[in-house]
Amino acid sequence: MQKFWNWIHDDSGGRVLRLEGPIDSESLWGDEITPQDFRDELYAEEGDLTLWLNSPGGNVFAAAEIYTMIQDYPHNVKVRIASIAASAASVIAMAGDTVQMSPTSLLMIHDPSTIAMGNAKDMEKAITVLNEIKESIINAYAAKTGLSRNRISKLMSDETWINAKKAVELGFADEILFDEKTEKKPEPEKEEEENPEEETPDEPDEEGGDENPDEEKKEKKPFKLGSDNALWQYSTRIMGQTILGKISASAKNKSADETSRNEAQKSAEKGLKDTAFVIGLDGTTADGSVPYEILKRQLAFMR
Repeated sequence: MQKFWNWIHDDSGGRVLRLEGPIDSESLWGDEITPQDFRDELYAEEGDLTLWLNSPGGNVFAAAEIYTMIQDYPHNVKVRIASIAASAASVIAMAGDTVQMSPTSLLMIHDPSTIAMGNAKDMEKAITVLNEIKESIINAYAAKTGLSRNRISKLMSDETWINAKKAVELGFADEILFDEKTEKKPEPEKEEEENPEEETPDEPDEEGGDENPDEEKKEKKPFKLGSDNALWQYSTRIMGQTILGKISASAKNKSADETSRNEAQKSAEKGLKDTAFVIGLDGTTADGSVPYEILKRQLAFMR
């Protein structure tokens, strides 16, 4: 009968074992092929071993025997799952010092099953055996993943199919094959790291940035008008003087019929013509009047 394993050598002379197809009890435990045949071939040479695994599973006892042999092998064993490692094959995968999975491969774990025949006690005995077999399988999964036995038991009862990424996350696998190709891609240039100052324009440049950053901030700050604002008072005084200046200029063009005014009025008009009105910060003119206060109230009303 044909074996489900095959020994080859890679280009560098390393040992490679390809385990493909069902792990059949007849091919391992029958007269043609025995566990001793696998052991003899395993120890025929020395050196690290790469085991390519592609199997839907098979006999749990045969898988347990192969698992034990690989664990006992005194050199490093790297397991690579090419397509599928399901059922009993997943137990063999746990024997590797490093387990790698192809990005498209799958791992499947489930509860063991059997065929039983007999009376009620025979059925109860079959259930007891299945429970013990499950516990032995959990031993292999727990030793590799570090997951709790309850969680592994639940995953097995649910017949869980696990892709490569999830297998690494759960601990069933250590690496995803060909990931190094992605890591070797050149990284884009990071202009932001070369010119970090451009990201923070508010901070002054130590080697020749804005000389007066505070002035720029003042220009951007919204201007608020108010009666208690010094800038507002100053601007309004200028406006008041301008208006009073226009009044003074218009007084020069008054018609001759106003010559009949009394001397006091003429003297006042002469003062308007010859002198500029000066408004103090308190809002009064030189003669004590308060046209600025009146003007300020009018402007405030217009706003």
